[in-house]
Amino acid sequence: MKKFWVNARYYLAPLLIFASLFGVIAGGPWVWTGVALLGVGIIVDTITPVQTMGAGFDEDGETNGNPNLLNFTMYAMLGVFVLLQIAIAWRIFQYVTGVEFTGATSTFLGMTYYSGITGMQLVGAVVSTGIFAGIGIIYGHELAHTKGFSFVIARWMMALSGAAHFCYAHVYNHHLELGCEDDPATAPRGRSMYAHLPKSHFGQSKFLYTMEMQRLKRLGVPFISWQNRWIRGYVMSVPTIALFWFAGGWTGIACMLLIWMISNFELEALNYLEHYGLIREKGSPIDYRHSWDNSTLFTSWFFIEIGRQADHHDRGETHFWELDEVGAPNCGNGYFTLFALALFPPKIPQVNGKTTFQVG
Repeated sequence: MKKFWVNARYYLAPLLIFASLFGVIAGGPWVWTGVALLGVGIIVDTITPVQTMGAGFDEDGETNGNPNLLNFTMYAMLGVFVLLQIAIAWRIFQYVTGVEFTGATSTFLGMTYYSGITGMQLVGAVVSTGIFAGIGIIYGHELAHTKGFSFVIARWMMALSGAAHFCYAHVYNHHLELGCEDDPATAPRGRSMYAHLPKSHFGQSKFLYTMEMQRLKRLGVPFISWQNRWIRGYVMSVPTIALFWFAGGWTGIACMLLIWMISNFELEALNYLEHYGLIREKGSPIDYRHSWDNSTLFTSWFFIEIGRQADHHDRGETHFWELDEVGAPNCGNGYFTLFALALFPPKIPQVNGKTTFQVG
């Protein structure tokens, strides 16, 4: 029974993602479900600062996490995020074709939904989609540390947000250059979360661009080639671009770009909160002190232990349900709480008076 509850806790994010998906499909006031859930998440995370110990291990030393179940769930989330994109594309199509919102409802497969959509409702649907499309990043991140089929799933998951380059840049740049100037994902002290988004996003894309240029040159292969993993990553986003174009033309593309911006902002917000202001001399070993751990209850369950950054950077290919507490610096506040504070700079450097420290 203990193992059941240990694994069940990691279904918090999928449940809320489904809630946001159904909100977009249901229409009317329900399109704001994702926005409302973000607010609820901030409140719950703030009032439950209790620290957790991860999935843990049983008396035989075996992990309490169920690898088959949790891996299948991560794979399945790719399909869920595709459905989320299809749902918002349908709502965009209704808007651009002039299907008015009259308050009338219809039923499909037993689900009641509002026909038509207003401009303001479309805003709510797009923002809600962006918020929970961004949650796909936690699964893309986890699978990016694997090989073969799982890594391909990670690439497709990130491609839905125009960020397939992340999978290579995260593993071969961030995990090797953590805390150094060569790591665009590490935010130096004094940088706002807003400034970090373009610097980190495009910096990671540039890293893969350069890596592929050098790799292909060694192989004697032209840069413009299907072997170019930087190019392939952006090609993987073409189906998403096509979906939004056919759904609403330039209006659809504008909605897609807003969704991408929100989801990538969430990705870079996590990078920002995980290593803000921590400095490592290039060439020195990566230590626990080069990450901010985050193990509050709601954050750990929702973000599938992604806050155990110190152990994660020490054992990069270790599954999230096997990560442990290693005594790294800990802000004491969850990601939702810190995210809300960081929206109003310079609040984040003042949390607990801890994040002003430089670590060599």
